[in-house]
Amino acid sequence: MAAPDGPEGIEVTGPLHDRYDEILTPEALSLLAALQREFGPRREELLRARAERQERLSAGGTLDFLPETASVRADETWRVAPPAPGLEDRRVEITGPTDRKMTINALNSGAKVWLADFEDANTPLWTNMIEGQLNLRDALDRTIDFTDPSSGKKYALRPDEELATIVVRPRGWHMEEKHVLVDGAPMSGSLFDFGLYLFHCGRRQLDKGRGPYFYLPKMESHLEARLWNDVFNRAQDILEIPRGTIRATVLIETIPAAFEMEEILYELRDHSAGLNAGRWDYLFSIIKKFRDRGAEFVLPERNAITMTAPFMRAYTELLVRTCHKRGAHAIGGMAAFIPSRRDPEVNKVALEKVRADKTRESGDGFDGSWVAHPDLVPVCREVFDGVLGDRPNQLDRLREDVRVSAADLLNFSATPGEITEAGLRNNIDVALRYLATWLAGSGAVAIHNLMEDAATAEISRSQVWQWMRHGVELADGQKVTRELVERIMDEELAKIRKELGGAYDEPRYEQAVALFKEVTLADEYAEFLTTPAYARFP
Repeated sequence: MAAPDGPEGIEVTGPLHDRYDEILTPEALSLLAALQREFGPRREELLRARAERQERLSAGGTLDFLPETASVRADETWRVAPPAPGLEDRRVEITGPTDRKMTINALNSGAKVWLADFEDANTPLWTNMIEGQLNLRDALDRTIDFTDPSSGKKYALRPDEELATIVVRPRGWHMEEKHVLVDGAPMSGSLFDFGLYLFHCGRRQLDKGRGPYFYLPKMESHLEARLWNDVFNRAQDILEIPRGTIRATVLIETIPAAFEMEEILYELRDHSAGLNAGRWDYLFSIIKKFRDRGAEFVLPERNAITMTAPFMRAYTELLVRTCHKRGAHAIGGMAAFIPSRRDPEVNKVALEKVRADKTRESGDGFDGSWVAHPDLVPVCREVFDGVLGDRPNQLDRLREDVRVSAADLLNFSATPGEITEAGLRNNIDVALRYLATWLAGSGAVAIHNLMEDAATAEISRSQVWQWMRHGVELADGQKVTRELVERIMDEELAKIRKELGGAYDEPRYEQAVALFKEVTLADEYAEFLTTPAYARFP
């Protein structure tokens, strides 16, 4: 159906439920149409450039620091904008989707920042995308509340001065919003999520003494950052907001972006709020980019790869060095553990690992880090408090001792660990559980005491595809074949069915199995799992 009194050339095909008209206003849709018409062609051109680079890598090419941008890296004088209000101190950041309960809990969590997620911890169901925007606006208006229908527990916001700063993560450049057509074609999911939040919440944030802040995912080049910067300038001009009001933190979660960190900061310098080490998607990107390249590019099983692996150390240390050299925040990776109320021994071991991880990050010079659960906020805060004290950050730690080469970033073969049947089973089990829940509308899923998002399923299915393609031998001598994968898939599914009992959703798991097979057993590799998954949504 067309939006009521909508601008010419824009059509909303998704259902208009209660209050949706408050978000999909003619004025907001006009902004979306303007952004899509001006920047949609450049987005498509950059996506084609991604595909061309993939062809070069699959044919034997490699990655290196760009010779054409050497002058940007060599110029010691430029810096990014100073930290914006509410982003000076980022020692603990919590992530999560924008459903009503999570919105309240995240803002109340004691974290300095909430990554309000329309991307990997969310599923792009039409209802999630619009109601998430409503929840953010209601939170800023302090009209949000929630009562848990099962327990009757009521949730409400603490005073404004106790709430986390909202930083919104829109979808990546590759995703579309199929329920909004501009001139007959689906619009960019990135521009949709960004535009609606800026339109409805930009002024609201400014009135509260903060601003419209964003986390930018999945970028692969500084040219994609330049596109975002141009989008920011145009949108601020249209809404008559001063340029530089928007601030953006970029997730360095693709291997090509690791070679362009300085250039990405440079392109966004008037809007930059730093870089984040998006480590799970980073692993996914490495597997994806070098999937056709043989044994030296085959990583150990997912759970064996730690942040102390040489290529991961190179990546994180270069990120801190790059950020602090330019006056930008460096934000560490996710602690995904979910505390158990039933198993104190599990908690003790896991919390020690979380503490060690955050201690390493704070010692390396990171200014803050991520957690996935409110119970981890005090652990992360205590570790960073011990390093920062009363200081808001450690931008003064320039890490001039860090020297990272292209070979260091690409040193995958030195990664300790093996590939076992247990690792193969875990990849299949976790992917099936995650996909079944994702297809039901939830993108942040508790699996085996870990909060998993789309990056988990991407790594899992990509590793299985790569191991099968290259006929990898497991530690016990078994060869990874289609037959082995299908047998283990049946066995793991039977275990899940038995474990869940009456809660087992047969149709949903049938969908999950079909999708997993589509992206794992096919000869052609699917660039993103979420693309065919999104096609299954109404």
